[in-house]
Amino acid sequence: MHDNSASVEVRIDRFVLERLTPAIYRRALPLTIEAWEVPGEPVPFRDAVSQDFTPFEVGSPWSRPWGTTWFHVTGVVPEGWGGDGTALELLIDLGFSTRQAGFQAEGLVYRPDGSIAKALEPFNGYVPLYVAPGDTIDVYVEAASNPDIGGNFFYIPTPLGDPATAGDEPIYSLRRIDLVERDLDVYELERDTWTLVGLMRELDPSLPRRAEILRALERMCDVVDPDDVAGTAHLGREALAGVLASPAYASAHRVTAVGHAHIDSAWLWPVRETIRKCARTFSNVLQLMETDPDFVFACSSAQQFWWMREYYPELFERIRERVAEGRFVPVGGMWVESDTNMPGGEALARQLIHGKQFFLREFGYEPKEVWLPDSFGYTAAMPQIVKAAGSDSFLTQKISWNDTNRMPHHTFLWEGIDGTRVFTHFPPSDTYNSDLGAADLARAQRQYAEKGASNISLALFGWGDGGGGPTREMLAAAKRTRDLEGSPRVTIGSPKEFFDEARATLPQPSVWSGEMYLELHRGTYTSQANTKQGNRTSEHLLREAELWSATAAARGLLDYPYDALESIWQTVLLQQFHDILPGSSIAWVHQQAEENYRRIAGELEALIARAQRALAGTGTAALVFNAAPVASAGVPALGAAAVAPPEPVAPRADGDGFVLANGLVSVRFDAAGQLVSFVDLASGRELIAPGETAAVLQIFRDTPNQWDAWDIDVHYRHNRTELRSPVSVTVADSERGPALEVVHEHGASRFVQRYRLEAAASALRIETEIDWHESEKLLKLAFPLDLRADQASSEIQFGHVTRPTYVNTSWDYARFETIAHRWVHVGEPGFGVAVANGSTYGHDITRSTRDDGGTTTLVRESLLRAPRFPDPSADQGVHVLQTTLGAAPGVLDAAADGYRLNLPARTVEAASGQDVAPLVTVSSPSVFVEAVKLAEDRSGDVIVRLYEAQGGRATTTIAFDAALEGAWLTDLLERDLDRSRWASGDEIGLTLRPFEVVTLRAKLA
Repeated sequence: MHDNSASVEVRIDRFVLERLTPAIYRRALPLTIEAWEVPGEPVPFRDAVSQDFTPFEVGSPWSRPWGTTWFHVTGVVPEGWGGDGTALELLIDLGFSTRQAGFQAEGLVYRPDGSIAKALEPFNGYVPLYVAPGDTIDVYVEAASNPDIGGNFFYIPTPLGDPATAGDEPIYSLRRIDLVERDLDVYELERDTWTLVGLMRELDPSLPRRAEILRALERMCDVVDPDDVAGTAHLGREALAGVLASPAYASAHRVTAVGHAHIDSAWLWPVRETIRKCARTFSNVLQLMETDPDFVFACSSAQQFWWMREYYPELFERIRERVAEGRFVPVGGMWVESDTNMPGGEALARQLIHGKQFFLREFGYEPKEVWLPDSFGYTAAMPQIVKAAGSDSFLTQKISWNDTNRMPHHTFLWEGIDGTRVFTHFPPSDTYNSDLGAADLARAQRQYAEKGASNISLALFGWGDGGGGPTREMLAAAKRTRDLEGSPRVTIGSPKEFFDEARATLPQPSVWSGEMYLELHRGTYTSQANTKQGNRTSEHLLREAELWSATAAARGLLDYPYDALESIWQTVLLQQFHDILPGSSIAWVHQQAEENYRRIAGELEALIARAQRALAGTGTAALVFNAAPVASAGVPALGAAAVAPPEPVAPRADGDGFVLANGLVSVRFDAAGQLVSFVDLASGRELIAPGETAAVLQIFRDTPNQWDAWDIDVHYRHNRTELRSPVSVTVADSERGPALEVVHEHGASRFVQRYRLEAAASALRIETEIDWHESEKLLKLAFPLDLRADQASSEIQFGHVTRPTYVNTSWDYARFETIAHRWVHVGEPGFGVAVANGSTYGHDITRSTRDDGGTTTLVRESLLRAPRFPDPSADQGVHVLQTTLGAAPGVLDAAADGYRLNLPARTVEAASGQDVAPLVTVSSPSVFVEAVKLAEDRSGDVIVRLYEAQGGRATTTIAFDAALEGAWLTDLLERDLDRSRWASGDEIGLTLRPFEVVTLRAKLA
C-alpha cells in the first residue's frame, strides 16, 4: 500500500478553501448604506447620529488615516430567511487585510438606541441578529481608519504615525455590508476540520493517530458533496465524530485557557484610539458571554476600566454585571501594564495602589495576581512590591523572547532583592495571543519545563496587542480539545483557578533569584529621551508636592490637594505603560506624553510653591528646602533651613588647561577641554584611568537587525566615533554660576558640555546640552575609571542590584546593556566611584586590563538614540542631560549623589527665616524615606514609606515633629498589618531586613 498522505493533505486543504469555507454562508443580501465622515477627532454616538448622512456604495473609499466614518445601515429581512439550521448575521468588511487584528481598520456597531452590539475586526466581522422575516435592520457603524503602521515588518520608517504627516488620502475601501444566512452545520464541520488538520500536523508522522485523523478527513471529503455542501455537511461531521471523540492520553498536558486581549494602552496608535479599542474588544467579549456560559475573560489595567466608566457607561455597567458573575475577571491590579525597569519605586507602588483601589471601589474585587505578559524585563524589586500590595502571584510571557538564553522554568518562585518570593508562571505556549490551535497547544506540552513535577500551564487566548479579543472560533477550538487524543486537555477557567491548581501540583517550585532581564529590547532604556526625562521629573515633582503638602497640612497650614495629586498620579502612571515610557510608540503618542508632562509639571510646581510658601512664612530671609532623604546644601533631609544656597567655584586657567578645585576634589582639564584628572583629596585617589579622559562623548552606529526603537544589538560596538576636537573651550558664566564650557560639532549636531563644581560638593556636575540631528546613531558618555570592580551596583526601585563587569557565561554576554535609575557605583574595598544621572537609564559597565597590569572599569551612560521606526523623528532636537561624577566609598554615598541631583534644593525668598523642621526623621543612614503623604482614605493620617538602601539589616528610630496618637505598619494599600505596634510619644523603632520596604501610618495627636 502506497503512502499518499501528502496528496490527501493537499486535497483536504483545497476542499476546505474552495468548498467548505465558502459554504458557511448560504446567501447574502447587500444592505442600504449611508455615511458621514467625521471632520476631526471622534465624536460620541449621540453627536454622530444627528448629522446629515449621504448615500454610500460598497467599493468606495472612506476616511483619511486616523479618521472616522459613521455608516448607517438599513434593510429588511426577506421572507424565507433564517430557517432551521441557520443564523442571521450582518457580515461587514471595512477593507480588512489578512495580517492580524488590531493593526488596521476597526468598527463598533450601535443599535439605534445607542447601545453597543458588537465590534468589527479582521477575522471577526460578523454581528449576530435576532430578527425574523419582515423585520427591519437598523444599525450604525463607527468605523476607524487606523493605518497599519507595522506592516509585515517592524523597521520600516513611515509618516503615518503623526497626523501632521499621515496625509489625507483614504486608505480603505468598503468591501461589503451584507445580511447573511450562516449555515450552522457547515460552520461546525469547518471547525471540526480546522481542529483535526491542525492536530494532525503536530503529530509525528509515524504515529497511528496521525494516520487515523488523515483517513477520517479523507472520508469527510468523500461524503460531503461539493455541489451540496449544506445538504451533506452532517455526513462530514459523522465521518469525523469518531476521531473527535477519542479521549486524551492520561498523561496529556493540561491547559487552563483564559480569554484575553492584551490591549496596549498606546503603541502604534494614540491613547484616544486605545479607549475605542477597549470598547470594541469588551463589546466582543460581552457578546460571546451571551452565547457561551463557560467563557471566562481576564482583563488587566484599571485605566481601561476607568475609560469605559467615563466614556462608555452603558458598556461599563454590563461589564460590572459580568465581573459580579466571575466571568469578566479583573487581573493584575495595576493602573496599566507598566514597564517595570524605569518607573521609580514609589511609582511602581502607586501602580498597584491606584489599580487595586479602583477594582475594590468599583467591583468589590481584589486581583491577587500581577499580570505583565508583555513588559520588557522585570525588576528584582518586583516580588516585594507584589507581596506588599496583597498579591501572591505573578504572570509574564515576554521572557520567552530572549535572544540568547532560555529561561529554565515556567512555574517557579521568583525571589527579589529582599528575599521575598512570589509564585510565578509564564505560559510555555510562548504567546499571550493564542488561538488555541494545535500548534500553540503542542508547543505548551513540548516546552513545559516542570514535566514530571507538574503538568498544568496557562494559555491566554484572543487577538491582542491591538485588541480584538477572543472569537467564537477560539471557543469552538477549546470545546473540541477538552478531551482529545493527541492534544493537551483544555479547560476554560480563571487565572485564580489556574494558580490555585498550579500551587497544589507543584508544592516545591524551583527558585529564580534576582531580576528577570529580557535579552532583547535593550534600546528601550534610551529611546525617546524627552519622554523618559518627563517621567523622571514628574516622579520627583510628585514626591516634593506630597512631602511639602503633607508637612503643611499636618501643621494646619493648608488643605491637602488630594484630587489634584490623584489626577496627576494617574496621568504619570498611564504614561509608564510599557510602550510609552520605553519609547517604542509612534510620534503622536510621544508628542502627547511630552505635552502631558509639561502640563503636570506646571501643576506640580504650583502645588509645591503653595505648600512651601505656607511653611516658609513671610519675612526678608531666604529659606532653602531639601526634599531629598539625605542632607543637601547644608539643609537636613526633608526640611528647610535659612542657609546660603550653594554656589559653584570658578574654573581657573592652569598651564595649558583648566582646574576646578574646592578643597575636597581637584579636577583638571587639558587645553581641548578633556577631563584628564579627578583626584579625591580625602583619599588621594585618582578616579580616571592612566592615559584616559573621562566624560567623552562617543557616537556609535545603531542599526539593530529589527525592532528599531526597541533594540540595541551588540554589534553597535564595532563602529565608534569620539568627540575629542572641540570648536571652543571657554569659561562661561550664567545665572547658574561659572562653568567650563566645551563645544563640539559632529554632522548636523552640536554638543555643549558644561562642567560645574559647587564649593562644598565632592561630585563634579556635567551638563550635556545636545542639539541632536543624527539618524540611527547611539550617543554614550564614557568614564574610564582607575579601579578594579568585579561587580557594578545599579540603583533600582527601593535598592540596587549588582551585576558582573566581566563575561564568563552566555548570561553575562547577553547583559551588555543594563538599566539603572539615579546612580551606578563601582568600587574596590574602601573606595569607589559613583556616576549619577538626572534622567538617563541605559548603561554599560565593563572592565579591561591595561598594559601596566592595572584594571580600567568603564562606565558609560547611554544618552540618546535616533531610531527611525516607529517614529522616524525620534529624539531629534535639543536635550539637556545631567550627570555627576564623584568618589563614593559605598553605595549609600552613590545613592546620596543620585538623590541630590534629582531633588535639587529650592530657595524661597521673602521667608520668615525660621527653619522648617522635617515632619519625619530617621536615625539610620541606610534607611531612606521615599514618600511622605497623607492617607488615601483622606483621614488626615500621615503615610511614610521607607526602605533599607544598603542591603544590610538596619535598626532605626522614626521620629515625628508632632506628638503621635499612634503609629503602625500597613501594606501598600494602607491596610493595617500589625496594630499592636502602636507607638506613644513622637517616635517608633523598627528593624528592617536588607532592602525591606516599610509603610508606616501615623495618627498625629
